[in-house]
Amino acid sequence: MPRFSVIIPCFKVQGYLRECLDSVLDQSYRDIEVIAVDDCSPDGCGAILDEYAARDERMRVLHLPENVGLGRARNAGMPHAAGDYLFFLDSDDTLTPGALRAMADRLAEAADPDVLVFDYARAYWWGGTRRNVLARILADAASGTFTAVERPELLDLLMVVWNKVYRRDFVEREGFAFPPGYYEDTPWTFPVLLSAGRIAALDRICLEYRQRRQGNILSTTSRKHFDVHGQYERVFAFVDARPELARWRPFLHAKMGEHCLDILSKPDRLPPGDRAEFFRRTAELFRAHRPEGAAVPGELRVLDGSYAAYAARCRAERVGRALARRAVRAGAVAAGRLGPVRSAVRARLPLDPDLAVYSAFSHRGALGDPGAVYLEARRIAPHLRGVWVVKDEEAAAELPPGTEYVLLGSAAYRRTTERATYFVNNVNWPGALRKRPGTVHIHTHQGTPLKYMGADLLDKPGARFGVDVPQMLRRADRWDHSLVANRHSELVWERAYPCHFASARTGSPRNDVLVRAREAGTAGTAGTSVPAGAMGTAGAEFRSRHGIPAENTVVLYAPTRRDYRRGGHVDRFDPARLAADLGAGHTLVVRLHPSLATGPARGLGLAELHRRGVLVDATGTPRVEEVMLAADVLVTDYSALMFDYANLDRPIVVHADDRDAYAASRGLYFDITAEPPGQVAHSYRELAWLLTSGAWRDEEAARLRTAFRARFCEFDDGRAAERVVRTLLLGEEMPGAVALPDARSARTAAGHDLSALS
Repeated sequence: MPRFSVIIPCFKVQGYLRECLDSVLDQSYRDIEVIAVDDCSPDGCGAILDEYAARDERMRVLHLPENVGLGRARNAGMPHAAGDYLFFLDSDDTLTPGALRAMADRLAEAADPDVLVFDYARAYWWGGTRRNVLARILADAASGTFTAVERPELLDLLMVVWNKVYRRDFVEREGFAFPPGYYEDTPWTFPVLLSAGRIAALDRICLEYRQRRQGNILSTTSRKHFDVHGQYERVFAFVDARPELARWRPFLHAKMGEHCLDILSKPDRLPPGDRAEFFRRTAELFRAHRPEGAAVPGELRVLDGSYAAYAARCRAERVGRALARRAVRAGAVAAGRLGPVRSAVRARLPLDPDLAVYSAFSHRGALGDPGAVYLEARRIAPHLRGVWVVKDEEAAAELPPGTEYVLLGSAAYRRTTERATYFVNNVNWPGALRKRPGTVHIHTHQGTPLKYMGADLLDKPGARFGVDVPQMLRRADRWDHSLVANRHSELVWERAYPCHFASARTGSPRNDVLVRAREAGTAGTAGTSVPAGAMGTAGAEFRSRHGIPAENTVVLYAPTRRDYRRGGHVDRFDPARLAADLGAGHTLVVRLHPSLATGPARGLGLAELHRRGVLVDATGTPRVEEVMLAADVLVTDYSALMFDYANLDRPIVVHADDRDAYAASRGLYFDITAEPPGQVAHSYRELAWLLTSGAWRDEEAARLRTAFRARFCEFDDGRAAERVVRTLLLGEEMPGAVALPDARSARTAAGHDLSALS
C-alpha cells in the first residue's frame, strides 16, 4: 500500500502537464501512486499521460468518455486509490523538490492525522513567486495536532483542496465527494476541516500554484460563477445535518457573503448583464441562512439593500480612490516645489559638527560596519550624537535600548539629515538626500567584493536587472571615504565606482569582533569545536540559544543568491541530506543571503527542518558575526562572508558546482576555485567527502587559508572601528596604525589627510 495516492485531473493543460508530472515522479520520496484522470481533454493530455504511464509503473491513467469537470474527475480517481493519504493535485501546478518527503515526515511525527495542511507559493506567469500571505498561521500551528475549534484561524486560509492531504479511510468513512460545477472545493474543504478530529500543519512550501496569464477557469467570464450559491447551500446542508457543528453557522454565513461579494467585485468574472441577478441571489442566500440573532459585519450589510445601492457605493469608492491618488500626486508636486525652498532655508542653518547619521542594509537597523562604528563612537567620542535612520517602527524596535532614531522620509529625518556633518552607511543614501559642503560621507560597503559590482555590472544585463547603474554612481558621488580591508577591495571599488572618494585603509569595523576572538584563543583546532575564548560571548550565546551542545562541530552553510534565477534562490543540494551525512556530533547551521530572508526561500523546507531540529536556520539572525563566531567551519560558494570569516582563521570549504554559470551571469573578479580559502568541492559528493573525511581541516586547507587571510584580511587588526572614529570623525591621528608596506599614496577628501591611515 503506497503512502500517497496523487490524483491529477487533466483538461486542456498540455503545455503544463509534463512539468506537473515530472515534479511528482521525480520526488526523492518514492512511495506513491499517481492516478491521472484524462477528463476527455481535446488536446494532447491523454497521449502525454499514456507516455508517462508506460515508463513509470507507479502511474495509471483513466480516460473518461466525456468531460465531467474538475470535481467529478477527482471523484473518478478516488475509487482507484490505495494510498494511506489522498492528494489532489491540479495538472498545471507543481510540487517543490522534497515536498512529499516533508509531508511523509510530518505525518509520521503527527501519528497519521486526518488532514495535513501545507503551504504554497503563487508562481506568476512572468516569473515572480510570492508566498502565501497567511503562512504565519501554519508556522504557529506547526507542532502537534488540533481541531478547527482549537485553531479557527485555519479557516482563513485559501479554501482549496490542493494544499492538503487527506487520510483515505477518514474520507471514505465520512463519504466526502466533490460536487459538479465551479467552486467545487468549497463544499469539500469546509466539511472536511470541520469534521476532522486531528489536523496537522506543515510550515513548508510544498506546491507552486501557477498563476496563468490566461486560461484560469475561475477568471473566465461566465454565468457558471453562479455555481457558488449552490456550493454554499451544500455546506449549510452538511452543517444542518450535524448538530454538533451548529456553532459554525455564523462563521460560514459571513464567509459566504464575503466570497460572493469578492466574485462580484472582480470585473472579469460575471457578464455585465448578470451582475444584478448575482447580487440578488447572493442577498437571498444571505438572508435565508442568517443565524438567528447573529450580528452582520459592517462590510456585509450592503447585502441587506438593493443592487442599485451596492453599485452606487462601488462607484463612490472608485471616485474616492481616484481622488486620493490625485491628492497624493498633488502633494508630491507641492512637496517637489517646496522641497528646494525648505532645503534652501535649512541650508542657511549651520551644520552640527557633533551630529552623525547612520544607516545599514537599506535602513534595517544598527548592523554591520555602521553599527560597529556607532558603538565605538559612543565609547571614545560620547559627545558625538549618533542618530539611526530606519525604515519603520518594526526596525526601530530592534535597535539597542536608548538608541536615537528617525524614520526614513519623516520630517525628523529631513531635519536631521540637513544638519548632520557625518553620514555612515553601507548602501547608498536615497537620491533626495543632498550633500552639503562640509559634510563627510563614509561608505563602508558590505564586505570584500568577489562578484561584479557598480559600473562593472553594465556588461552583465541579468545581474543589473532592475538596477539603475548611472543613478547608483550619481549617489556614490557623495562619498568622501570608502573603507577597505585589503588592496584588492581598494582596486575594485575605485574601478566599480569611478567617483571622487578616497580609499580609507581602515579595515572592516564589523570584523573587529572576529579578529579579537581569534586572538583570544587558538581558532580552527583540528577535530574539536572552537575553544570558548575564541568563540566569544556572542558565539556561545548563539549556541546556547539554539541548544547546540558545546562539544558539537558546527558547520555553517552560507550560500549567496543567484542572478541567473528570478528571485535569487537556488538549492544546490538538500541541506537535510548534508545534516544526515555529517552525522552525530555535528550541527548544520544554514544562513541564506539576507535578501532571501523574507521571501519564499525559507518556506521551501528550511523553516520546517529548523522546527524539527534537523538543522538551525540562522537566516533571520540580525548579526551575522555571532553566527560566524559559533561556527567551526564555513561552507559557502561565492558569498563575501568568506572574507570576513577568514579573520577567525577557521576552515572554509568552497562549494562551487555552478561556478561557470555564476561567473557568466554575475561576473567574478577572480576565480575563487583557483585561489580558494580552503578545500574546493565541485559537486555535492565531493563536499560530503571533504566534510566527513576530515580533509576540510588538513594541512593543505590550512596552507590555503593562511595565504587567503594574508591577502584579504590585510588591514583587519581588531581596531578598524576605532580607526574610523579617530581619523575620519575626530580628525585625529591613529596611534599604532596598521603597517602598510608599499601602500599607495592616499588621496585627500573632505579636508582629512588620509595618508595618516597608512
